[in-house]
Amino acid sequence: MRHASHALILSILLLCGGAAAAEQAAGLNVLVTSPDRQAQMMAMVLSSQAMKTHGKAVTIILCASAGDLALRSTETPSFPPLNKSPTMLLNKLLEMGATVVICPMYLPTTGNNTDDLIEGITVGKPPVCAGQVLDKDYKNLTF
Repeated sequence: MRHASHALILSILLLCGGAAAAEQAAGLNVLVTSPDRQAQMMAMVLSSQAMKTHGKAVTIILCASAGDLALRSTETPSFPPLNKSPTMLLNKLLEMGATVVICPMYLPTTGNNTDDLIEGITVGKPPVCAGQVLDKDYKNLTF
């Protein structure tokens, strides 16, 4: 009887684990506005893991102070234990195929232009960005 209950518990755990994976979102929308570099780093780490570990599509929308991450000239501090910075991870995410857009208000309000952006980052179009964050198959995270 004891072995049967252990087998039943193990079966339930295996089924629940599979169900949790099956219920994952199709992808991740990450909206970053915080000037806090640690918060920006967490946004990049979770985005990286969504792509690498879970094979999910990631769209990152940078706005307000976080828009600085999109500039070629921006340098951010490295954080332990990875010894990587938000800008390093952002560049890696672009290499991995993440979509990264900058808020359309950022460039004109900061005196920057598209030539100042890291290659691969585009200016967001509000109807497209709104559609992305409204997509029920994607999980939205804000930092």
